[in-house]
Amino acid sequence: MSITAYKRTISHTEDPRQIERRILASVTSRLESACEAFDSNQDKPERLKILAEGLRDILWENQKIWLTFKADLVDAENGLTAELRAALISLSLWVENHTKGVLAGSRNVKPLIDINRNIIDGLSGRSIKVAAE
Repeated sequence: MSITAYKRTISHTEDPRQIERRILASVTSRLESACEAFDSNQDKPERLKILAEGLRDILWENQKIWLTFKADLVDAENGLTAELRAALISLSLWVENHTKGVLAGSRNVKPLIDINRNIIDGLSGRSIKVAAE
């Protein structure tokens, strides 16, 4: 089966929330794999090495997902309430800022995972837990 046919099949069998949940769960799983080594090591040169060994790419993929969410949220055709859209845009901006700190070696990955997990729960229809850093 070609990639185009596969993508067409997915778009016909999954609703947008399922697709968003699946994509976010995939990147979150990969963030979790790298999280402990990064977050438990406070040595900045060692953190930068972990970033260079693949965490940077995973963070960039997570950031692209959030940028896509933000672009969708500012679209006038978006069906969410204005209040929810504003809250999610704010969250997207937080993810962007926090990611910059992780890339600089000064912040931990775990808060990004927590945010993603909460959104995954929301997309799954489960209640969202609010956590403060």
